[in-house]
Amino acid sequence: MSQSPLFSSGSELGNLAVTSGVLSDSWDVISALYREMNNAPSSDFLVRFKIDKRPNCNIIAFVTWPPCTKEHLQAVGAADFVSSSALKHTLPLFEFLCSKTNPCFSINKLAVECFKSLRGVLPFLRSEISDSKPLIITGHGLGGSVASLFTLWLLSEINLSKTKRPICVTFGSPLIGDEDLKEAILQYSVWNSCFLHVVSAQDPLPRVLTSTHNPPSTESASRTNEYKPFGTFMLCSELGFTCFEDPEFILEFLKATYSEVSPHFLVDYKPVVEQLQLKVICKDTSLLDVSISQPLRAGITVQVLATGLGQQQPRQNIDIKALISKAVRREFTLMIQKTQVFDPSKELNDMKINMAQLEWYKKTSKDSGIGYYDSYKNQSFTSDQDVEKYKKTLTWYWEKLVDEVDKKPQKEGASFRTRWLFGGTNYRRMIEPLEIAAFYRDGHTGYLEGRPKHYKLLDQWLLNDDGRPASNANINSKKKNVEANLTEDSCFWAHVEEARISCKLMLIRNSESSIVDLEGPHKSNLIAFEGYVLGLLRNYAVSPEIFLTKSSFMGWWKEYKEIIAKGIMGTFYSSPLTELMKTRRYSHYATGSLEFPEICMQ
Repeated sequence: MSQSPLFSSGSELGNLAVTSGVLSDSWDVISALYREMNNAPSSDFLVRFKIDKRPNCNIIAFVTWPPCTKEHLQAVGAADFVSSSALKHTLPLFEFLCSKTNPCFSINKLAVECFKSLRGVLPFLRSEISDSKPLIITGHGLGGSVASLFTLWLLSEINLSKTKRPICVTFGSPLIGDEDLKEAILQYSVWNSCFLHVVSAQDPLPRVLTSTHNPPSTESASRTNEYKPFGTFMLCSELGFTCFEDPEFILEFLKATYSEVSPHFLVDYKPVVEQLQLKVICKDTSLLDVSISQPLRAGITVQVLATGLGQQQPRQNIDIKALISKAVRREFTLMIQKTQVFDPSKELNDMKINMAQLEWYKKTSKDSGIGYYDSYKNQSFTSDQDVEKYKKTLTWYWEKLVDEVDKKPQKEGASFRTRWLFGGTNYRRMIEPLEIAAFYRDGHTGYLEGRPKHYKLLDQWLLNDDGRPASNANINSKKKNVEANLTEDSCFWAHVEEARISCKLMLIRNSESSIVDLEGPHKSNLIAFEGYVLGLLRNYAVSPEIFLTKSSFMGWWKEYKEIIAKGIMGTFYSSPLTELMKTRRYSHYATGSLEFPEICMQ
């Protein structure tokens, strides 16, 4: 059985591009654009584009005039980077690629200048794109760099759930960004697959900026002063083509095949494309040494030889075996890493089962008159041990998921948050109270000061998603379902515990001294807590379980009544919440019939 091509999704994209005519159609539009530019004066690089609307697709092509050559890229300053932080002021179109873990990246300065010249026509180009037809964005040489930047900008502008994903096909284009740009694009799992870079074995242009003899300027703010590839690279020769997706191997291959004495003429990709249409990706082992027996090494060897490396290139001193061995090690490492990738979708059903178990625990605790928060805090039942297992599993899952989302670039992170926010909110409201119960059970205080990061982020994302106050219609809906509602503020019980601590400290201080500090911090904390609880009750944003006889909240009320009775809060102290509790009107809350007359605080 033949070995599947290395990085098979890239090979599938390459096969599709050849058999569907995407490559030939793209080069036809580029050729037509060059013919239109043939009589244009030669000066600084002039960027031109052409829109070709076809029955089955739209094609936008970019070229520069004069065409970029190897000598242009070897000129002083041509390999310089410009950082995204500098672009904030002159070309703020790529900020969406920044993330917390990757706040800055760098792009080739020459490519940026060319793209910047199109800024005024970007709205026009966007208006010419149909959401219903496939879009091919293409370019040759430095025009391919412009096509890549245009595609990145466009991906930030369109809604991929409603618009067909564009494909960017470049021919003989130089690398355009550093390690950080590569990482930023790789964080968009779908976006990286939009790029197909066609590279001829005879074309020096895509290889020039990989050469260590011509390092980029120190102006770059990147982690490394080196250009790095992204997307799929289709490496072509007379033997066929091979597609690679792994950036490290692509860079290694481009470096290995760079030659100082490579041709200075522009490579015409028309015969390259025509030849590809007569070939299929090499899948047999006719080029292999019969001594090769390992399937992985055999498959990689086939692909490397299919690029023409080692065939009719006597001027190059390349250790092909070393290159293949390095690719084998790299692929094996990637295969191991792939098995360790966190995929939240695959584990979602297990998490739903764990949540269902906790829902059942919540119900049985309520039936016992204590509520699941206090049941877990007091370790009242043997089932509390099972809850610990469910809590740990769910917390591991959501900590990992929130961390992954928080690292994503702005736009993809926002989309991901929206998709998972409902589940994350239910998790937070169910599990964080258990976290708080364990925290105070162990004798700690001040939970809010060290609140775990993933809870804070889930809370913030919900606020950003819908920070509007509850409407009357929303409150009416809550009244009907109040028995089933989880407390909206997952830190409610932390506030209860801190209020109980304030009560105990005030009672201790009162017993130790005849002089009571009525204006102390504990008094103001308790008054603030009253307002906080009343606000939740008015909005039906708290579970009626807080009124169960054995709950910590009712424990607070018992202690607070004693403080009020001793006059510690002031003579004849009364408030809306204390009146509601004293008259036991809270018993109407569980049925959604509790009313809140306006009573002034005294």
